[in-house]
Amino acid sequence: MREIIVSGIRSTGNLHLGNYFGAIKNFLRLQEEHHCYFFIADFHSLTTHPTPQDLVGKTRQVLIEYVACGIDPEKCVLYRQSDIHEIPELYLLLNMNAYKGELERCTTFKEKVRSQPDNINAGLLTYPVLMAADILIHKANKVPVGKDQEQHLEMTRTFAARFNRMYNVNYFPEPVAYNFSDPLVKIPGLDGSGKMGKSEGNAINLADTPDIIRKKVMKAVTDTGPTHENQPMTEAVSNLFTLLKVMSEENTYQHFLQQYNQCSIRYGDLKKQLAEDIIRFTSPIREKIEALNSDNLYLRKVLHAGADKARESAAKTLHDVREIIGFKDF
Repeated sequence: MREIIVSGIRSTGNLHLGNYFGAIKNFLRLQEEHHCYFFIADFHSLTTHPTPQDLVGKTRQVLIEYVACGIDPEKCVLYRQSDIHEIPELYLLLNMNAYKGELERCTTFKEKVRSQPDNINAGLLTYPVLMAADILIHKANKVPVGKDQEQHLEMTRTFAARFNRMYNVNYFPEPVAYNFSDPLVKIPGLDGSGKMGKSEGNAINLADTPDIIRKKVMKAVTDTGPTHENQPMTEAVSNLFTLLKVMSEENTYQHFLQQYNQCSIRYGDLKKQLAEDIIRFTSPIREKIEALNSDNLYLRKVLHAGADKARESAAKTLHDVREIIGFKDF
């Protein structure tokens, strides 16, 4: 059964290996099996960066890199959030029935209050409502979300149910999380802890050149090496082996694992092999990125076509919502 899937893409510029294995790889499968709406969330970026530098450039880069990774505008609806004017209107209407207390209890809001105390704006508080508008505007059935977004999806379900109850209709479906059959791969960073992320400065970008990749990998944090056989790995070394498991052949992984367990491993050799395997994986994507970067006509065509398709769905939903609430002609 083809279901309606909606997922947002942050407009923060370069994508990295963590993005690919955390989301993009699954988007490639979803676009083959379901009716997917993938959007670049440029409105959302204003909650933390209200005066963004080169917003259009970063949005363009995200579009290029997603298409280069295999997101196919012919198989899904790929669009820019700010091109769909129905979204902010639905956001406004949903805000009328969203309550201050429930929004203030949102975990990510409380975290942002701590991390950016000088920029606690209304958009930050009502972020879950905008996310709900993104999803409900297409009456999505399922949403692929990470652990950090599960609470927001639950709030979307709350807003959908509240709308249906208040207006005595059964209009909005209550979307659920899309559960992938295979567990999501968490790609660690190169700094020895945590996951790979742009803001942490520990990422390998999909657009990085071979020389940059080699330099980054060779600087990855390790330790002094095992002192006895089958010694438990430190987090930093375990992270390198996780990357090796994802990026290299199984026999390569087993080769270095055996060396580690026998206390004969040379981390420099492991890093060199890992860097070459990452380069082998990212090179086709980087080449497509470079080709798309010089084809502005095609990029505009993709955005315009995506906006037209998304607007068709959004306009129908907003028309219905206005009718249900009571905004009608005399």
